[in-house]
Amino acid sequence: MKLDKTDRKILRELQKNARININDLAETIGLSATPCSRRIKRLEDDGFISRYTTILNAATLQLDLTVIVGITMDRHTPDRFDNFESLIKSFPEVIECSIVTGQSADYLVKVVVPDMKYYEEFLLGKLTRIDGVTGVHSSFILREVVKRTELPLDHYPQ
Repeated sequence: MKLDKTDRKILRELQKNARININDLAETIGLSATPCSRRIKRLEDDGFISRYTTILNAATLQLDLTVIVGITMDRHTPDRFDNFESLIKSFPEVIECSIVTGQSADYLVKVVVPDMKYYEEFLLGKLTRIDGVTGVHSSFILREVVKRTELPLDHYPQ
């Protein structure tokens, strides 16, 4: 399915505020509520909208340390990767994990924890104990310069 100008407007507004009420959204994009609701349903059904979520403030929750961890595996076999991915998904401290290329690491993992002591326990007690992990490189976020949740819809092919 292709997105038209109205679909893009809907997606832009929902990315800014997923809790916007349907009447306000419809008014903002220039539709009435019923066609706006139908479009949202279609965007959900077609997979453009995968879920709605709330973004919490890590600092307010005293989760003050964010770490980007490069993980190197000993073997590049499906069973090694499956085992690693299964375990990493079970760690609530991990908020993102991607398999990558072009790096010395096989995976990049984003971890959010309260402090360095907690990270040390997480690193030594969980990450390095996963079978196949041979290298761990931790980079600590000093300050976030850009942090967006919105995707750039202007670059989506028309």
